[in-house]
Amino acid sequence: MSDSTQGCDTYDVVVVGGGAAGLSGALALARARRSVLVIDAGEPRNAPAAHAHNYLGREGVPPRELLADGRAEAAAYGARIVAGEAVGARALPGGGFRVERADGPAVEGRRLLVTTGLVDELPPVPGLAEQWGAGVLHCPYCHGWEVRTRPVGVLATSPLAVHHALLWRQWTDDVTLFRHLADDFGEEEHEQLAARGVTVVEGEVARVEARDGRLTGVRLASGEVVAREALVVQPRFTARSGVLEGLGLVPTAMEMSGQVLGTYIAADPTGATDVPGVWVAGNVANLMEQLVGAAAAGLKAAAALNADLVAEDTRRAVEARRSPSTDPGDRMTDDLTDDSTARTDTGTRTDAEMWDDRYRESDRIWSGNPNTVLVREVADLEPGRALDLGCGEGADAVWLARQGWHVTATDLSRVALGRAAGHAADAGVTDRIDWQWHDLGVSFPEGEFDLVSAQFLHSMGDLPRERILRRAADAVAPGGILLVVGHAGFPHWEKNPDPRVPFPTPEEVLASLEPAPGEWEVLLSGEHERVQNDPDGNPTTRTDNALKIRRTG
Repeated sequence: MSDSTQGCDTYDVVVVGGGAAGLSGALALARARRSVLVIDAGEPRNAPAAHAHNYLGREGVPPRELLADGRAEAAAYGARIVAGEAVGARALPGGGFRVERADGPAVEGRRLLVTTGLVDELPPVPGLAEQWGAGVLHCPYCHGWEVRTRPVGVLATSPLAVHHALLWRQWTDDVTLFRHLADDFGEEEHEQLAARGVTVVEGEVARVEARDGRLTGVRLASGEVVAREALVVQPRFTARSGVLEGLGLVPTAMEMSGQVLGTYIAADPTGATDVPGVWVAGNVANLMEQLVGAAAAGLKAAAALNADLVAEDTRRAVEARRSPSTDPGDRMTDDLTDDSTARTDTGTRTDAEMWDDRYRESDRIWSGNPNTVLVREVADLEPGRALDLGCGEGADAVWLARQGWHVTATDLSRVALGRAAGHAADAGVTDRIDWQWHDLGVSFPEGEFDLVSAQFLHSMGDLPRERILRRAADAVAPGGILLVVGHAGFPHWEKNPDPRVPFPTPEEVLASLEPAPGEWEVLLSGEHERVQNDPDGNPTTRTDNALKIRRTG
């Protein structure tokens, strides 16, 4: 992959939209132990309403209170929720999606769930917008009870005007239908309205009247004012679908009698769109969905998403199991105390995909402990800026951050980086670590660092280790430290050691840096032994080596 993807946090699922559908989906996915990010623009459609209705167990709850509770519930299971606007999304060559944000760094997800809702576009009648959600209503199931038995008007703006007037007649026997600019109703419709006692008023509506913030009537172009306490309008429902345009998903028009009532993103019953890996839920996919239905749609989409991810994880696990290079006898190392960087497998997958698959094999690949040489050699240093090359699941980076370092941590695996970010959040050091994706043979973090740590930078393939270490040395600030720790050879249980894998001595590592005379001071250079369990769980001795050098002023 290109450098353009560097610096992105990666999740199993990125949810765009933090309403009922998005939070319901995030909750279900987080409970399924998926890494989830919710990007919430903070613009709920029902914000003007004082209360939400027909949500079993939460009847009458203020909408923002319901969302706050939903965010807390999803976060309690590990979902990450950030405020901001997602402005675009695109598919990545190796799979997954990159989501651009207006006010933050881009993020990536293996799957997308878009729950951005819709925009209610109101008729251009003065005074209408000011009363939206208070005296101007559209859904009888949301607001009918609150205006029961009171004088209600219905503004004819769509072919459904007569239907709406008859529907609202269920809540009050004082309904007036304002024909406004609509074509005249048919003879059968006039008969239905008359039979139900609905009054029809001819003439264009000029404005909505209000006093002290309360709707009082409807003024016609003739000057006549018809007293009303509520006015029903049919907005045009326009899907908030801009984030999907880069993926080729365009809204579908919903028409009736040649008039467009709104737009939506087409999807199957689970919310799956025509773009594999992208789901939609809530009003962006169903213009008539109410709050409880949107939440249910989010849950349904989450279940389908998780099933899709399970199928992918299983397929990759089977491929990894069948690959000779992933058999324990052929692995470079199964070191459960080290964090390593890229290795190259045979086949068509990239190194990044190989390592993503490796990390998906288990919730934790490494021990979760920082490397012992790092702890020993860095504990007494004054904290500054650190660079951790091949950070894996983040144990070294988290330990450094806890000591007061500001850390840039890189890895080839987005799965590992996402997991590491979670460990940093658990440790309370998120603000001290910048997680960056790099294929170190192609791209490298910018800046100078007081400490550059390369722990077990080995590969079973064509990793340009010497070039990477030279770039690592170049990144060390004057007076700073370069710490390179590696294996001195294969473990004794390795039956088929790969001759392509080099195990240079510390002296050879130093020579490969091509240092200028007097440029570096050697603080540590030598081999050391440590205890490591073999694949059968038996303790054994492993020989490693370390080079610690300081750049002179």
